[in-house]
Amino acid sequence: MNHRADSVPFATKIRILYSPFVRYNKCSKFRLLMENREHLTLGTAQNVGSMKSESRKHLKLDEIGEWSELKLDILKKYAGAYCTILKARNLHPIYIDAFAGAGTHIRKRTGELVKGSPLNALEINPPFEELHLIDIDQNKVDELKRQTAGMKHVYVYSADANQILLDKVFPAIRYEDFRRALCILDPYGLHLNWSVITEAAKTGTIEIFLNFPTLDMNRNVLLWTPENASLEDIERMNAFWGDASWRDVAYSTSENLFGWPEKQPNDVIAEAFRERLERVAGFKYVPEPVRMRNSTSAILYYLFFAAQKETAENIVVDILDKYRKERAL
Repeated sequence: MNHRADSVPFATKIRILYSPFVRYNKCSKFRLLMENREHLTLGTAQNVGSMKSESRKHLKLDEIGEWSELKLDILKKYAGAYCTILKARNLHPIYIDAFAGAGTHIRKRTGELVKGSPLNALEINPPFEELHLIDIDQNKVDELKRQTAGMKHVYVYSADANQILLDKVFPAIRYEDFRRALCILDPYGLHLNWSVITEAAKTGTIEIFLNFPTLDMNRNVLLWTPENASLEDIERMNAFWGDASWRDVAYSTSENLFGWPEKQPNDVIAEAFRERLERVAGFKYVPEPVRMRNSTSAILYYLFFAAQKETAENIVVDILDKYRKERAL
Protein backbone atom coordinates (compact mmCIF):
# COMPACT_ATOMS: atom_id res chain seq x y z
CA MET A 1 0.00 0.00 0.00
CA ASN A 2 1.41 3.50 -0.84
CA HIS A 3 2.07 6.51 1.35
CA ARG A 4 3.18 9.91 0.21
CA ALA A 5 6.91 10.10 0.88
CA ASP A 6 9.60 12.73 0.80
CA SER A 7 13.29 11.98 0.74
CA VAL A 8 14.26 10.06 3.83
CA PRO A 9 16.32 12.00 6.40
CA PHE A 10 19.35 10.09 7.60
CA ALA A 11 21.15 10.74 10.85
CA THR A 12 24.62 12.15 10.78
CA LYS A 13 27.61 9.82 10.99
CA ILE A 14 25.66 7.14 9.16
CA ARG A 15 26.51 6.34 5.59
CA ILE A 16 24.64 4.23 3.10
CA LEU A 17 26.08 0.94 1.84
CA TYR A 18 24.46 -1.76 -0.27
CA SER A 19 20.86 -0.46 -0.12
CA PRO A 20 19.43 3.04 -0.54
CA PHE A 21 16.78 2.50 2.08
CA VAL A 22 18.60 0.61 4.86
CA ARG A 23 20.72 2.66 7.23
CA TYR A 24 24.14 1.26 8.04
CA ASN A 25 26.90 2.25 10.41
CA LYS A 26 30.08 0.26 11.01
CA CYS A 27 28.00 -2.85 11.75
CA SER A 28 27.73 -5.45 9.06
CA LYS A 29 24.67 -5.67 6.84
CA PHE A 30 23.76 -8.98 8.45
CA ARG A 31 23.77 -7.52 11.92
CA LEU A 32 21.49 -4.66 10.92
CA LEU A 33 19.01 -6.98 9.29
CA MET A 34 18.96 -9.14 12.39
CA GLU A 35 18.26 -6.05 14.49
CA ASN A 36 15.20 -5.44 12.31
CA ARG A 37 14.08 -9.06 12.19
CA GLU A 38 10.75 -8.24 13.81
CA HIS A 39 9.88 -6.15 10.78
CA LEU A 40 11.25 -8.28 7.93
CA THR A 41 11.41 -11.97 7.30
CA LEU A 42 14.80 -13.41 6.41
CA GLY A 43 13.69 -13.96 2.83
CA THR A 44 12.56 -10.37 2.52
CA ALA A 45 15.80 -9.11 4.02
CA GLN A 46 17.80 -11.15 1.54
CA ASN A 47 15.79 -9.70 -1.31
CA VAL A 48 16.32 -6.19 0.05
CA GLY A 49 20.04 -6.76 0.21
CA SER A 50 20.24 -8.18 -3.30
CA MET A 51 18.71 -5.27 -5.16
CA LYS A 52 20.32 -4.46 -8.48
CA SER A 53 22.47 -1.37 -8.58
CA GLU A 54 20.39 0.40 -11.21
CA SER A 55 17.19 0.15 -9.16
CA ARG A 56 19.04 1.21 -6.01
CA LYS A 57 19.74 4.57 -7.58
CA HIS A 58 16.06 5.36 -8.07
CA LEU A 59 13.95 3.50 -5.53
CA LYS A 60 12.85 5.50 -2.50
CA LEU A 61 10.88 3.71 0.15
CA ASP A 62 7.89 5.51 1.60
CA GLU A 63 8.47 6.99 5.02
CA ILE A 64 5.45 6.38 7.24
CA GLY A 65 4.18 7.72 10.54
CA GLU A 66 2.26 6.09 13.36
CA TRP A 67 -1.08 6.66 11.62
CA SER A 68 0.07 4.56 8.66
CA GLU A 69 1.27 1.75 10.92
CA LEU A 70 -2.12 1.80 12.65
CA LYS A 71 -3.81 1.45 9.27
CA LEU A 72 -1.55 -1.49 8.41
CA ASP A 73 -2.56 -3.18 11.67
CA ILE A 74 -6.27 -2.65 10.95
CA LEU A 75 -5.93 -4.11 7.46
CA LYS A 76 -3.99 -7.10 8.72
CA LYS A 77 -6.51 -7.90 11.45
CA TYR A 78 -9.43 -7.72 9.05
CA ALA A 79 -7.61 -9.77 6.40
CA GLY A 80 -7.10 -12.58 8.92
CA ALA A 81 -10.78 -12.69 9.81
CA TYR A 82 -11.75 -12.39 6.15
CA CYS A 83 -9.72 -15.41 5.02
CA THR A 84 -10.84 -17.50 7.97
CA ILE A 85 -14.53 -16.94 7.24
CA LEU A 86 -14.24 -17.43 3.48
CA LYS A 87 -12.25 -20.63 3.82
CA ALA A 88 -14.83 -22.01 6.23
CA ARG A 89 -17.48 -21.39 3.58
CA ASN A 90 -15.44 -23.00 0.79
CA LEU A 91 -14.91 -19.68 -0.94
CA HIS A 92 -11.67 -18.49 -2.55
CA PRO A 93 -10.16 -15.35 -0.92
CA ILE A 94 -8.25 -13.01 -3.24
CA TYR A 95 -6.17 -10.01 -2.20
CA ILE A 96 -5.88 -6.89 -4.39
CA ASP A 97 -3.60 -3.95 -3.61
CA ALA A 98 -4.12 -1.21 -6.19
CA PHE A 99 -1.33 1.12 -5.02
CA ALA A 100 0.95 -1.49 -3.50
CA GLY A 101 4.24 0.42 -3.33
CA ALA A 102 7.50 -1.45 -2.86
CA GLY A 103 6.23 -3.77 -0.12
CA THR A 104 8.42 -2.20 2.57
CA HIS A 105 8.39 1.19 4.30
CA ILE A 106 10.62 3.18 6.61
CA ARG A 107 9.36 4.10 10.06
CA LYS A 108 9.62 7.87 10.26
CA ARG A 109 10.36 7.97 13.96
CA THR A 110 13.22 5.44 14.06
CA GLY A 111 14.28 4.69 10.49
CA GLU A 112 13.44 0.99 10.91
CA LEU A 113 12.10 -1.09 8.05
CA VAL A 114 8.40 -1.93 8.29
CA LYS A 115 6.51 -4.44 6.20
CA GLY A 116 3.78 -2.92 4.05
CA SER A 117 0.36 -4.29 3.27
CA PRO A 118 1.48 -6.68 0.46
CA LEU A 119 3.98 -8.47 2.71
CA ASN A 120 1.48 -8.51 5.56
CA ALA A 121 -1.08 -10.09 3.25
CA LEU A 122 1.38 -12.86 2.41
CA GLU A 123 1.54 -13.81 6.10
CA ILE A 124 -2.21 -14.22 6.61
CA ASN A 125 -3.23 -17.72 7.71
CA PRO A 126 -5.27 -19.28 6.26
CA PRO A 127 -3.72 -17.64 3.22
CA PHE A 128 -5.09 -15.69 0.30
CA GLU A 129 -5.20 -17.94 -2.74
CA GLU A 130 -4.11 -15.14 -5.06
CA LEU A 131 -2.54 -11.72 -4.60
CA HIS A 132 -2.73 -9.00 -7.25
CA LEU A 133 -0.26 -6.17 -6.56
CA ILE A 134 -0.32 -3.03 -8.70
CA ASP A 135 1.81 0.09 -8.87
CA ILE A 136 2.60 2.61 -11.58
CA ASP A 137 6.16 3.19 -10.33
CA GLN A 138 8.39 0.72 -12.17
CA ASN A 139 11.10 0.77 -9.50
CA LYS A 140 8.59 -0.20 -6.82
CA VAL A 141 7.18 -2.89 -9.09
CA ASP A 142 10.65 -4.31 -9.61
CA GLU A 143 11.15 -4.48 -5.85
CA LEU A 144 7.78 -6.15 -5.36
CA LYS A 145 8.73 -8.75 -7.95
CA ARG A 146 12.01 -9.43 -6.15
CA GLN A 147 10.28 -9.87 -2.82
CA THR A 148 7.68 -12.25 -4.27
CA ALA A 149 9.94 -14.15 -6.66
CA GLY A 150 8.91 -17.77 -7.03
CA MET A 151 5.43 -17.21 -5.60
CA LYS A 152 3.18 -18.43 -8.39
CA HIS A 153 0.02 -17.16 -6.70
CA VAL A 154 1.29 -13.57 -6.69
CA TYR A 155 0.68 -11.35 -9.73
CA VAL A 156 2.52 -8.03 -9.95
CA TYR A 157 1.47 -5.36 -12.45
CA SER A 158 3.26 -2.23 -13.62
CA ALA A 159 0.23 -0.23 -14.68
CA ASP A 160 -2.34 2.43 -13.93
CA ALA A 161 -4.54 0.79 -11.29
CA ASN A 162 -7.66 2.45 -12.70
CA GLN A 163 -7.19 0.61 -15.96
CA ILE A 164 -5.82 -2.77 -14.88
CA LEU A 165 -8.49 -3.24 -12.20
CA LEU A 166 -11.35 -2.71 -14.64
CA ASP A 167 -9.79 -4.51 -17.60
CA LYS A 168 -8.19 -7.54 -15.97
CA VAL A 169 -8.42 -7.99 -12.21
CA PHE A 170 -12.07 -7.29 -11.31
CA PRO A 171 -13.55 -9.34 -14.20
CA ALA A 172 -11.81 -12.44 -12.78
CA ILE A 173 -13.54 -12.13 -9.38
CA ARG A 174 -16.76 -13.83 -10.47
CA TYR A 175 -19.52 -14.78 -8.08
CA GLU A 176 -20.27 -18.05 -9.85
CA ASP A 177 -16.65 -19.15 -9.41
CA PHE A 178 -16.92 -18.71 -5.63
CA ARG A 179 -14.15 -16.09 -5.75
CA ARG A 180 -14.21 -13.14 -3.37
CA ALA A 181 -11.75 -10.28 -3.03
CA LEU A 182 -10.50 -7.78 -0.48
CA CYS A 183 -9.32 -4.71 -2.40
CA ILE A 184 -7.09 -2.03 -0.87
CA LEU A 185 -7.49 1.35 -2.59
CA ASP A 186 -4.81 3.51 -0.96
CA PRO A 187 -3.70 6.08 -3.55
CA TYR A 188 -1.09 8.79 -3.04
CA GLY A 189 -3.86 11.37 -3.44
CA LEU A 190 -6.64 12.01 -5.94
CA HIS A 191 -5.41 9.29 -8.30
CA LEU A 192 -8.38 6.93 -8.11
CA ASN A 193 -11.37 7.00 -10.46
CA TRP A 194 -14.93 6.65 -9.21
CA SER A 195 -15.55 4.02 -11.91
CA VAL A 196 -13.29 1.61 -9.98
CA ILE A 197 -15.37 2.04 -6.83
CA THR A 198 -18.69 1.55 -8.61
CA GLU A 199 -17.44 -1.51 -10.46
CA ALA A 200 -16.24 -3.08 -7.21
CA ALA A 201 -19.71 -2.58 -5.75
CA LYS A 202 -21.41 -3.92 -8.86
CA THR A 203 -19.56 -7.24 -8.79
CA GLY A 204 -21.04 -8.17 -5.42
CA THR A 205 -17.81 -10.05 -4.70
CA ILE A 206 -15.38 -7.29 -3.73
CA GLU A 207 -14.97 -5.46 -0.42
CA ILE A 208 -12.85 -2.32 -0.26
CA PHE A 209 -10.75 -0.33 2.15
CA LEU A 210 -10.47 3.17 0.71
CA ASN A 211 -8.20 6.11 1.48
CA PHE A 212 -10.25 9.30 1.18
CA PRO A 213 -7.35 11.75 0.56
CA THR A 214 -8.41 14.80 2.56
CA LEU A 215 -4.92 16.30 2.59
CA ASP A 216 -4.65 16.39 -1.21
CA MET A 217 -8.19 17.73 -1.51
CA ASN A 218 -7.65 20.56 0.97
CA ARG A 219 -4.28 21.55 -0.44
CA ASN A 220 -5.24 21.61 -4.09
CA VAL A 221 -9.00 21.65 -4.63
CA LEU A 222 -11.12 22.52 -1.62
CA LEU A 223 -9.55 25.93 -1.15
CA TRP A 224 -11.04 28.77 0.85
CA THR A 225 -11.09 30.66 -2.44
CA PRO A 226 -12.54 28.02 -4.81
CA GLU A 227 -11.64 29.84 -8.04
CA ASN A 228 -7.95 29.44 -7.21
CA ALA A 229 -8.05 25.68 -7.81
CA SER A 230 -6.44 24.66 -11.11
CA LEU A 231 -8.43 23.00 -13.86
CA GLU A 232 -6.23 19.90 -13.57
CA ASP A 233 -6.93 19.53 -9.84
CA ILE A 234 -10.65 20.08 -10.36
CA GLU A 235 -10.65 17.33 -12.99
CA ARG A 236 -8.85 14.99 -10.55
CA MET A 237 -11.52 15.73 -7.95
CA ASN A 238 -14.31 15.12 -10.45
CA ALA A 239 -12.76 11.78 -11.41
CA PHE A 240 -12.45 10.69 -7.78
CA TRP A 241 -15.93 11.86 -6.73
CA GLY A 242 -17.56 10.73 -9.97
CA ASP A 243 -18.96 14.11 -10.98
CA ALA A 244 -18.91 17.77 -9.92
CA SER A 245 -21.52 17.39 -7.16
CA TRP A 246 -18.77 17.68 -4.55
CA ARG A 247 -19.01 21.46 -4.97
CA ASP A 248 -22.50 21.47 -3.44
CA VAL A 249 -21.18 19.50 -0.47
CA ALA A 250 -17.86 21.24 0.07
CA TYR A 251 -19.15 24.81 -0.06
CA SER A 252 -22.14 26.59 1.45
CA THR A 253 -23.41 30.10 0.72
CA SER A 254 -26.07 30.16 3.44
CA GLU A 255 -23.82 30.88 6.37
CA ASN A 256 -22.96 34.50 5.61
CA LEU A 257 -24.82 37.66 4.61
CA PHE A 258 -23.00 38.07 1.29
CA GLY A 259 -23.62 34.68 -0.26
CA TRP A 260 -19.93 33.87 -0.48
CA PRO A 261 -19.02 30.20 -0.72
CA GLU A 262 -17.56 28.93 2.55
CA LYS A 263 -15.73 25.64 2.83
CA GLN A 264 -17.43 23.02 4.99
CA PRO A 265 -15.65 20.93 7.66
CA ASN A 266 -13.84 17.76 6.65
CA ASP A 267 -16.36 15.59 8.50
CA VAL A 268 -19.24 17.02 6.45
CA ILE A 269 -17.49 16.19 3.19
CA ALA A 270 -16.50 12.71 4.36
CA GLU A 271 -20.07 11.91 5.46
CA ALA A 272 -21.38 12.98 2.06
CA PHE A 273 -18.91 10.61 0.43
CA ARG A 274 -19.98 7.79 2.77
CA GLU A 275 -23.58 8.31 1.70
CA ARG A 276 -22.45 8.37 -1.90
CA LEU A 277 -20.76 4.98 -1.50
CA GLU A 278 -24.14 3.59 -0.44
CA ARG A 279 -26.63 5.45 -2.61
CA VAL A 280 -24.65 5.93 -5.81
CA ALA A 281 -21.98 3.21 -5.87
CA GLY A 282 -24.31 0.61 -4.39
CA PHE A 283 -22.46 -0.76 -1.36
CA LYS A 284 -24.97 -1.94 1.24
CA TYR A 285 -22.74 -1.48 4.28
CA VAL A 286 -20.46 1.52 4.79
CA PRO A 287 -19.66 2.21 8.46
CA GLU A 288 -18.38 5.53 9.76
CA PRO A 289 -14.84 6.06 8.44
CA VAL A 290 -11.75 6.35 10.61
CA ARG A 291 -10.07 9.73 10.89
CA MET A 292 -6.37 9.15 10.36
CA ARG A 293 -4.43 11.95 12.04
CA ASN A 294 -0.80 12.97 12.20
CA SER A 295 1.19 13.83 15.31
CA THR A 296 -0.48 17.27 15.51
CA SER A 297 -3.97 15.71 15.27
CA ALA A 298 -4.58 17.13 11.79
CA ILE A 299 -6.71 14.84 9.59
CA LEU A 300 -4.64 13.43 6.74
CA TYR A 301 -7.30 11.16 5.31
CA TYR A 302 -10.32 9.05 6.19
CA LEU A 303 -10.15 5.28 5.98
CA PHE A 304 -13.40 3.92 4.55
CA PHE A 305 -14.66 0.37 4.41
CA ALA A 306 -17.46 -0.75 2.10
CA ALA A 307 -19.03 -4.17 1.56
CA GLN A 308 -22.19 -6.00 0.56
CA LYS A 309 -22.40 -8.22 3.65
CA GLU A 310 -23.44 -7.17 7.14
CA THR A 311 -21.00 -9.66 8.67
CA ALA A 312 -18.11 -7.79 7.05
CA GLU A 313 -19.27 -4.48 8.52
CA ASN A 314 -19.68 -6.02 11.97
CA ILE A 315 -16.13 -7.36 11.94
CA VAL A 316 -14.66 -4.02 10.88
CA VAL A 317 -16.67 -2.08 13.45
CA ASP A 318 -15.54 -4.51 16.16
CA ILE A 319 -11.88 -4.06 15.19
CA LEU A 320 -12.18 -0.27 15.12
CA ASP A 321 -14.06 -0.14 18.43
CA LYS A 322 -11.20 -2.00 20.12
CA TYR A 323 -8.73 0.58 18.84
CA ARG A 324 -11.02 3.40 19.98
CA LYS A 325 -11.21 1.91 23.49
CA GLU A 326 -7.42 1.90 23.53
CA ARG A 327 -7.54 5.52 22.37
CA ALA A 328 -5.47 4.65 19.33
CA LEU A 329 -8.11 6.26 17.10
